[in-house]
Amino acid sequence: MPIQRLGLDIDGTVTSPQTFLPYLNSSFNRKLSLPDITQYNLANLLNISQTEFFEWLKKNEESIYANALLAEDAHPTLEDWKSDYELFYISARGNHLLDTTKNWFTLNKVPYHHIELIGKHDKIDAIIEHNVDVFFEDKHDNACAIAEECNIPVILFDTPYNQGPVPARVERLNNWSEAKSWIHFYTKNGRA
Repeated sequence: MPIQRLGLDIDGTVTSPQTFLPYLNSSFNRKLSLPDITQYNLANLLNISQTEFFEWLKKNEESIYANALLAEDAHPTLEDWKSDYELFYISARGNHLLDTTKNWFTLNKVPYHHIELIGKHDKIDAIIEHNVDVFFEDKHDNACAIAEECNIPVILFDTPYNQGPVPARVERLNNWSEAKSWIHFYTKNGRA
């Protein structure tokens, strides 16, 4: 089956997984670096309640997302892909952040064909609805569920917070250069 549509998570995938660090360090008087982020649940990592974390996020999310760091090599890779594939971004961000998100894409010249902010981590329905052929993710349980339930390849960008075993259709890669090579090989050979 030829690849036509790439599904892409935004945070920690197209944006750098280090984006939140300065905000966390400043707000919670920490000196965290990426290797310290060993779990996805930041409330647990910070030893605060989920309620406290979500209140903090609600107050800071617009600024964080408006100023997010672009992941290394994401831009040239996506730029190369924009004429060969449809780029569909499916994110757990709430839809109230759509203008902020689109402004960030425009400011950073990140190509896209569609952006959908679904407000939850479960992206399976959106992936099926949009007939995504390959998905790019940084959240471990999402990557595993998408691969198994949608029966598509998933690129899981390796981070300290997404360790653990993965099913056969999940390909753990380190960066966008590796993702570009993987897509090229998969397109030519029908598998990686």
